[in-house]
Amino acid sequence: MDSRFIPMQVRQLEIGEPAEAKIGQSAPAPQTEEARYRAKATEAAVKFESFFIAQTLHKMRDATRAMADEDSPHKDSINSDMLDMADTLVADQLAGRRAFGVADAILRQLLPAPTSTPETSLPAKKNPTDA
Repeated sequence: MDSRFIPMQVRQLEIGEPAEAKIGQSAPAPQTEEARYRAKATEAAVKFESFFIAQTLHKMRDATRAMADEDSPHKDSINSDMLDMADTLVADQLAGRRAFGVADAILRQLLPAPTSTPETSLPAKKNPTDA
């Protein structure tokens, strides 16, 4: 195995091309308007699901504090900021996995149904022997 250092090829930028594409990268494939819309809608839906889960966790923690006895460790608010941050991080991870399905439900409403191909949109041919 040859362990020599081989520098990446540097190419010149085209006018209007982002500077990040300069070193060792080919030009990014142009995205269609629909692909950009899908990406933005998916990102927004996942962020909303994360917000929804985080709010649910915060409200559950608040309810636990409210119902706890006076001498309960749940009543103590010492690390509440860190617990809120932990709730937010857990919510982000769950939303990234689409664990609750909120993002999927939003996307079903926002994104158009997949278009059918000409082969699937035509009625099935009848077999002449099936009469």
